[in-house]
Amino acid sequence: MSEKQVTILVPNYRTPEITKICLRLLRKFTNHDLADVVVIDNDSGDASTEYLRELTWIKLIERNCEAGESGVQAHSRALDLALQEVNTPYVLSIHTDTFVKRNDWLEILLKQFDEAGVAGVGSWKLESKNALRRAGIKFEQSWKFLLHKFFGYNRYNPQRLDANAQYLRSHCAMYRTEIIRSIQTSFGDGDDTAGKVMHQKMQQAGYVMKFLSSEFLGKYVDHLNHATSVLNPELRRSGMSSPKEVKKIKQQLRGIDAEGILSLTELDK
Repeated sequence: MSEKQVTILVPNYRTPEITKICLRLLRKFTNHDLADVVVIDNDSGDASTEYLRELTWIKLIERNCEAGESGVQAHSRALDLALQEVNTPYVLSIHTDTFVKRNDWLEILLKQFDEAGVAGVGSWKLESKNALRRAGIKFEQSWKFLLHKFFGYNRYNPQRLDANAQYLRSHCAMYRTEIIRSIQTSFGDGDDTAGKVMHQKMQQAGYVMKFLSSEFLGKYVDHLNHATSVLNPELRRSGMSSPKEVKKIKQQLRGIDAEGILSLTELDK
């Protein structure tokens, strides 16, 4: 393991088909001379757990969830449990709804660290939007701000367009392992969203946190945003997912030929 450059951490929770797609694409497009893959099962107790136990090319960690912990906490703590065993120069977190699609995806991420002082590389959001859609988001946030200011509207998020509040999201984020340890941080530091406090501490220590645009990173990696929580609505505060969200996930799966990937059982070996 010491010759490998990256340890890829993949938390899993009750998404059997998506987990298969994620790992089969990792198997197909990753240079395994460069990387080890560690999957952390968050007490799923379903078909995805059984599937993971059959794979010999990954390292599986089965984690027992703690009573009362949230989905956010479970995800961060799963990453930190695996982080304790990482001994490669770099560590990379992805989600089971993150799908790699090019043979050079890992090398492209590693190349970003050629720049002096870079401690982490990834993105804030990984979703393609054209100029019209980006303009629409700004307009939407503007009127939500006015509703919030004058009428107390409580669904306005002031951080959505604030670059200073952004951090590398765990759907695809690579870090220098030695820096994580030297500043004594972790994915779940502060019991917040995975990587948020860690990102802030690295910045405060003077390191560069390099954001890649969706247009650039999207050439190498796709992300089905919120797929795990949409398919497991009990993880949400509302306890439910909308038909529109489920439909969108199914459309995205058809767009990557999910059925074709699910038929490639040889990639499990």
